[in-house]
Amino acid sequence: MNFTVPLMQNAFFDEAATRKKLSKFILHKKRLSMDTFCKKFEEKFAKFHNSKYAVFFNSGSSSNLAILQTLLNLKKIKVGDSIAFSSLTWATNVMPIIQLGFKPIPIDINKENLNIKTEAIHNLKNCKVLFVTNALGFCADLEKIKKICKIKKIILVEDNAEALGTINTNNKLTGSYGEMSSFSFFVAHHMSTIEGGMVITNNFEKYEMLKMVRSNGWDRQLSLKTQKILQKKYNTDTFYSKYTFYNLAYNLRPTEINAFVGLEQLKKLKKNLLLRNKIFFKIYKSYLENTNLVSFSFNKIKFFSPFSFPVICKKTAYRNKLLKKFEKNKIECRPMIAGNITFQPFYKNIYNKKSLINCEFVHKNGFYFGIHPEMTNKQINLLKKLFS
Repeated sequence: MNFTVPLMQNAFFDEAATRKKLSKFILHKKRLSMDTFCKKFEEKFAKFHNSKYAVFFNSGSSSNLAILQTLLNLKKIKVGDSIAFSSLTWATNVMPIIQLGFKPIPIDINKENLNIKTEAIHNLKNCKVLFVTNALGFCADLEKIKKICKIKKIILVEDNAEALGTINTNNKLTGSYGEMSSFSFFVAHHMSTIEGGMVITNNFEKYEMLKMVRSNGWDRQLSLKTQKILQKKYNTDTFYSKYTFYNLAYNLRPTEINAFVGLEQLKKLKKNLLLRNKIFFKIYKSYLENTNLVSFSFNKIKFFSPFSFPVICKKTAYRNKLLKKFEKNKIECRPMIAGNITFQPFYKNIYNKKSLINCEFVHKNGFYFGIHPEMTNKQINLLKKLFS
């Protein structure tokens, strides 16, 4: 179907120019597997996010898996430990928790910001990790959450795939609070590398382990100092270390093609985010005039970087009516992520469902449509009109 407003308007911001540059790059670059451009993209992204280190992966989902495997390899956590997570999230935030043998603990959300209830963290018992999802560009009180986690000795991890560029009222980017934070560069996200993800951290030990987890558990991308420590510990040498596998790991490597696109998109990211913000609030003005809709809270946000435009209705009947109206006008819409994740087949096949009142309310009464930095005034005006 040809949508008037598709979920994803273009593969890249400034797509025509990016595709031309990419074509030339592929024709002339001798090595397309992970190499110097991946390293350069990591350095540039870390700088953008005021982080010491960044590790590029083949997807945001792989990034989440790598974070938990890194904590496991470093013996910060062990199989059977409890990991709490935002209930309104993507499936591959929760799947690695189950796949690696941890106990999942879902936490309900606030309807007004789609993020976890801060007060619920106080009630966590014997929890080792809290995996926060900054859903659809919003965030909870990350400053407070970090303090609670520190007191309770919980490792805080962030999934910032949907909130790249959001700045909170403490003047910090979301994704800056976790000991490790993941990002996604899939085509429908703020910036695209076609497929790709990133993990940032300020901890050198975790940085080195993330690189090992990404690449088979070997030491090839590690610092010379770390290589020597490993070779001495395991009684190997420079030659045999090329095929020595020190830790449980995967092949989660990106390509030079992904990194080239990422570097091009990074140059335009600030402009991209400013346009997204401007377009969102043009539409949101009309959204607020509709008394059938739930308004959102931006009281912890200084700059909002929308992943999409969420719509939450006060009643399910009105949501169904409005959704039909949107679909009739060829606006591509999606459910509010996975809703109550514990109702998903992959989860309830193993664990019991859990009642998460606000998350279920948002799922039954909500949906979202795409926001694009290159949306036309015609598209924006149509969306505004549909809320009347």
